[in-house]
Amino acid sequence: MKTTPDSKPGTLDELRALIGRESGRLTPRMLEAARYAIEHPNDIALNPVASVAAAAKMAPTAFIRLAQALGYKGYSDLQRLFRAPLQRPAQPTFSERIRHFGGEQALEDPQDPASVLQAFARANIVSLEHLRDDAAQLPLKAAIKLIQEARVVHVLGLRRSYAVAAYLSYALSRVGVPAVQITGLGGMIAEQAAALGPRDLLIAISFPPYAADTLQLCEQVHGRGVKRLALTNSRLSPIARDAELVLEVNDAELSGFRSLTAAMCLAQTLAMGLAFKRRRSLARSAAGAPVPELKDVDC
Repeated sequence: MKTTPDSKPGTLDELRALIGRESGRLTPRMLEAARYAIEHPNDIALNPVASVAAAAKMAPTAFIRLAQALGYKGYSDLQRLFRAPLQRPAQPTFSERIRHFGGEQALEDPQDPASVLQAFARANIVSLEHLRDDAAQLPLKAAIKLIQEARVVHVLGLRRSYAVAAYLSYALSRVGVPAVQITGLGGMIAEQAAALGPRDLLIAISFPPYAADTLQLCEQVHGRGVKRLALTNSRLSPIARDAELVLEVNDAELSGFRSLTAAMCLAQTLAMGLAFKRRRSLARSAAGAPVPELKDVDC
């Protein structure tokens, strides 16, 4: 890694971004430790490495090596980063800010659900406006063509990306595209991925801190010549590596909660685009026969 003590992350936000960028260089154990740290920041801030490792059911060395790989001297040095927000209770901390495209905003009253809703709604509007403004630059027609030409479309989105994957696989099926969601249910993710062949398409959906299983599966099917469409936050994302096409989308995010508003909008666009193409195709080949109404798709 190129991270040095001088350039090591100074905030949890920067740490998460670094883990996302460097996930391809981290070992599987380090990625597990990173995922646990991001999801349990208070545990890291308040407990020694032995206690954290026991709770995570991992070896303490995984957290120590992760810290060193990210530019810290060791676990204690990394721990100071997690303690910093707890030591500034009077100031809006990382966990009390909503990140969105172009910046972030502090919550006026994190204890008030209405205040949180209003702030999240404003941040989502910014995310959707950015998606709208960038629509012409997104390879949407190419993505729809890639989906249409596939024998079977396999959709993969784990952890907080799961909802987008579930909706997209459902919507594709409803518009006549053979689609299968890879869920990893019962620990069978590798077996589910084994069904992909060269004529199939994998739609991989993941955002920082990218799910380790999603990364590993993308590498696995790439070696078999499976085409891949990546739906992620950046072309520099490890999910985007070696993909035929990349659709970039950025959603508002409050600590570990990603809104998925813009990602869902993009998924709906793909399904609707395919529905319109299929309807035009049926109209040309039906020779006067009635063409199904899109309102019956129920997406």
